[in-house]
Amino acid sequence: MTRPKAMVLPAAAIGALLLSACSSGGSAASAPSPSGTAASSRTCPTGSTGAPTGGKKGGTIPSLVTSSTVAKSDTSTSVVLNVSNDPQFTCTTAPLTTKSNVVYSTPTLSTGKTLQLKFDIQVPKTSGKKPLLVYLSGGGFSISTPTAALDQRTYMADHGYVVASVQYRTIPNGATYTDSVADVKAAIRYLRAHAAEYNIDSSEVAVWGESAGGYLAAMVGTTNGIKKFDVGDNLDQSSAVQAVLDKFGPSDLALVAADFDAKSKASYASPKSNTATFVYGPKNTRSLTAGSAADKAANPATYVDASDPPFLLLHGSDDRLVSPSQTLLLHNALRAAKVQSTRYVIEGAGHGDLTVGTGASAATALWTTTTVMDKTVEFFNKQLKA
Repeated sequence: MTRPKAMVLPAAAIGALLLSACSSGGSAASAPSPSGTAASSRTCPTGSTGAPTGGKKGGTIPSLVTSSTVAKSDTSTSVVLNVSNDPQFTCTTAPLTTKSNVVYSTPTLSTGKTLQLKFDIQVPKTSGKKPLLVYLSGGGFSISTPTAALDQRTYMADHGYVVASVQYRTIPNGATYTDSVADVKAAIRYLRAHAAEYNIDSSEVAVWGESAGGYLAAMVGTTNGIKKFDVGDNLDQSSAVQAVLDKFGPSDLALVAADFDAKSKASYASPKSNTATFVYGPKNTRSLTAGSAADKAANPATYVDASDPPFLLLHGSDDRLVSPSQTLLLHNALRAAKVQSTRYVIEGAGHGDLTVGTGASAATALWTTTTVMDKTVEFFNKQLKA
């Protein structure tokens, strides 16, 4: 197979590419209904990949580099899945109530202006309270849109979950990781405060993210109870979560390119990289150094302890934007602290269903197979419904 060459992704392309990576593409093909779904099925809806919510017009979005090579990482504590011949998932005909653009917080930016942060929510039209899944889109820490991954979110709502897709502050808003983590926690507190309105079982809440969203999900899960990240409204509510799904998210932001070629490593070592900017802020002039105080403070593994909720981590073996070893580092830290952690490596999968590079074939949609999606359902059912 022809490997794609190293490529710098310009700022204008990042939004569309990372949204496609994290929204999992177009219509799902007809497939046998997975265990627990209705026999009748429909093509899953897809989210908008237009102008992302939360950016600031004229803001700087750092370029990303896709690597020409990926070093093979240790899978001895992980499960390798070959899903290349598996069918795509489908959605059921379960009726849902949906609501868009719900404002949950209005933080003040460094410019002095305020920003309305919003979420989209899907609520199954069945009686009784339901567990809540808080979904976080990817976007290189530079964009955040609650319309992403509508197909996957609908699939989870079909399985009896209230699903809220949450916007968070990003680099063009002048945000650092502390702001974004605080935003997600604020959304969780808001949703608990409005649990009756959305039929939410506030004792069963999970966070689920992809790429940058996966990083934030991990940070939220490992900082349960750490008050410095709980700021804003509804502080009488808990932001703690009972389960975490991290799909191809970074962990040690100084080592995102550890498995990659020299060009990618040099790009991430720059003070202008999206990772350094997300840690130090938009006026940064410093490189992010592995093991530094700033690097450790931004690493979810730093906060791991035995009280953390169960984790499910997934990564593609051919991911060329976030090194596969990133989820392995977190997985190993969780296991060392006796936290329940399961890691799946999807053989041949890239960064979501994103294909970039010269001569690369079309994405094979490995992330939206029945196998991968049902691993997600099984994990949340075990942690939130058992």
